This record gives sequence, structure tokens and C-alpha cells, in this order.
Amino acid sequence: MESAIVEIKGGVTLSAGFRAGAIYCGIKRSNLDKPDLAIIVSDRPAVAAAAFTTNRIKAAPVKVSQAHLRAPETRAFLVNSGNANACTGVQGIENAKHMTRLTAKALGLRERQVLVCSTGRIGVQLPMEKMEPRIAELPALLKSDGSNFVAKAIMTSDTFEKEFSVRVTAGSRVFHLGGIAKGAGMIDPNMATMLAFLTTDLPFEKKELQRCLGIAVEKSFNRITVDGDMSTNDTVLLMANGAAGGAVVRAGDPVLGPFQEALNQVTRNLARMIVEDGEGVTKFVEVQVIGAATYQDARKAAEAIANSTLVKCAWNGGDPNWGRIVDAVGYSTSKVREELIDVYYDGLIAVQNGMASNTPVEELKKAVANDRFTVTVNLHLGTAQYMVYTTDLSPEYVDLNRSE
Repeated sequence: MESAIVEIKGGVTLSAGFRAGAIYCGIKRSNLDKPDLAIIVSDRPAVAAAAFTTNRIKAAPVKVSQAHLRAPETRAFLVNSGNANACTGVQGIENAKHMTRLTAKALGLRERQVLVCSTGRIGVQLPMEKMEPRIAELPALLKSDGSNFVAKAIMTSDTFEKEFSVRVTAGSRVFHLGGIAKGAGMIDPNMATMLAFLTTDLPFEKKELQRCLGIAVEKSFNRITVDGDMSTNDTVLLMANGAAGGAVVRAGDPVLGPFQEALNQVTRNLARMIVEDGEGVTKFVEVQVIGAATYQDARKAAEAIANSTLVKCAWNGGDPNWGRIVDAVGYSTSKVREELIDVYYDGLIAVQNGMASNTPVEELKKAVANDRFTVTVNLHLGTAQYMVYTTDLSPEYVDLNRSE
């Protein structure tokens, strides 16, 4: 099917039939009037798909949303910043449920039609006495162009809002897909300290929507790392409400290809923004491992490089220290043969056949001096490959995380 994907501003409210809004609660004392409670609502019945943290310690809102996701319909995403509602015991679960009850009452919905997310400090109970009256006020703040309000409200240590949306023309069908995200620290593959909210006005079968989201997450949010830490709250939510009209999309539908391509594009761009906004980051690095014997070998080697503290510190100092990269490949448990390994910085060969190349060090330093560059490792053992977005590690990162 012929298709065209065009980037258009609008975020989660570009898709027809979605509204969003945000309000200030004062959940965190340092918020200083910054909106910290937000909502995204579909004006018509919708289905939802999700991906959650793989951390064995899961925050209360993750547990509640996982349960509510089993309902046939979803109508609203509620999210707060400044408090993660994680490691808060039975009271935390009750608070997360209470947030969905309050939202459902305010919007005239059923409780299980509301999914809830939280982000912020771990181990502190939510100030429900501040939040309860504000949740009741949210419906009056809903706007058909309210995406940016929510993008700002969900920020914690982020320095800019993260939004991306597209219009898709696929044959005779025209639909939209948009998203917002937050995340800057505690970022690691298999989800990270990040939240992402996605919407589309294409009508979807719930099972098929979940399959599409799983593919997109694997190619985007599961391929980013800033510091190697995984959060208790990581969540990606996608809602499809069918406002664009047409037949419900099921397995085998020709529109699935264009939709998947658009979804991959939206999630990949949001994932890049998260890495670019990493705490204390000065370098954005794309790590590519090619020529691996298996997909898992490629992934393990790429993630070992991307998460190596020594490698990331070298990049921060402008040092193209390829020895640390080869070392990380070696301890990744991937199948390797030292004498076959090649390493490149932005196409400049630094290691050839497991040894230093003839490329002048000054040329390699120029590549690492850039604020964006690519590291490619060719194992020459097969055709499998894998890519990870990562960063350097700076003194500023340490300063930012010395305390909360």
C-alpha cells in the first residue's frame, strides 16, 4: 500500500477526538507553580495497549494500570509528576486506585477506563489532600490542543518538552498518530525512567494494537540508555479511538504496514529526545554492532558498550579510547574473535583486525569532539546487528544525582 507520513505539530491531541489538560497541585515543594497533574482523554470509546517496566519492583500506578488495561475500553490517562508513588505499600495502591476513581467520577466514566501513571521521588506517599480537589477541576481544562500542557506537566529533571506527531495517508485512509514523553535520568534498555503517551484516531482491534506497540517499543524505548539504571515506573501507553473512521484494523489489514512505520517513527523520535536530554549529557552517541553471529550477541555487545562507565567517561573527555570499547565487547558474553573485530568512529576506522588502525589519533579525536557521533563495531561473524542510543557521562551528572 502506498503511503505518506508527514510530521505535523500537535502531539497527543493531533489525533481527532482527543483532548488534554494540566493543573498545578504542588505535589513537590520545588515545583513553584509548575503544572504537575495532567490528563489525556478520548471523547469516544477507545482501546489501549501498553508496555511497562521490567523491574521486579513496580510502582503502585504500574500495578493498577496493568489491571485496568485488561478492560475492553480505555478513555483516559491520568499522570502526576513530583512523586513516583513507588515503594509505598498498600496505601500507595489505594492512592493509585483512588486517583482513577476520582478521574472516572469527574469524567462520567468507569474506574477501569482510566489508566494512571506517576513519576518523581520514590518512597513518599502521594499528597492526596492536594490532588483530590484538583482532579475534579481537570475536565474543565481539557483542550483539543492541550498536548503541550501535558508534556510540560510530566517533566521532572527534563529540560524540554518531548512531543512528536504525524499525519499518515495510506491508500484511501488518512489518520494521525502522536505522542509525548518524559525522561532524562535512570534510563536503560528494557524501558527506563520514562513515561510516554501515544494516541491515534485509527480504529484498532485491541490485540493487534498491542502487537504493534510491542514492535515499536523494541525498536525505540528499549534501545536507549543514559546511566544504566532502570526505573520502577516506566510506562508507555497507546490509545486508539477510531475517530478517523473506516474498518477496524485487524491482523492482515494492508494499513498495518504504514501504521507500524508511523508508530516506529514517533516512538524513535521520542526516544532520541530522551537521550538527548539526559542528565548532564554533552554527547549523543549511536552505538551499532554489526556482523554478529546472532541477534542476542549483537544486542549484548551494543548494550555493554553503551552502558560502560569507562567508555562514557572517555567520550566526555573527547578521548577515542577504543581499548575500552573492545574490552566491553569481550565481557559482554557475545561470541567474538579478537582478530576479526573492527571499530569505527563516524566511519573512521580505529581498530582493524583487533589491533590499532593506521588512522591518526588526532582524526579520531575530532570525531569524538562532536556532540553527536556514531560508534560501529563489526564482529565479522555473521549478519546480525543491533543499535543503541547512548550518551557520555559527565561531572554534571554526578552533581545532579548526589541528592534529591
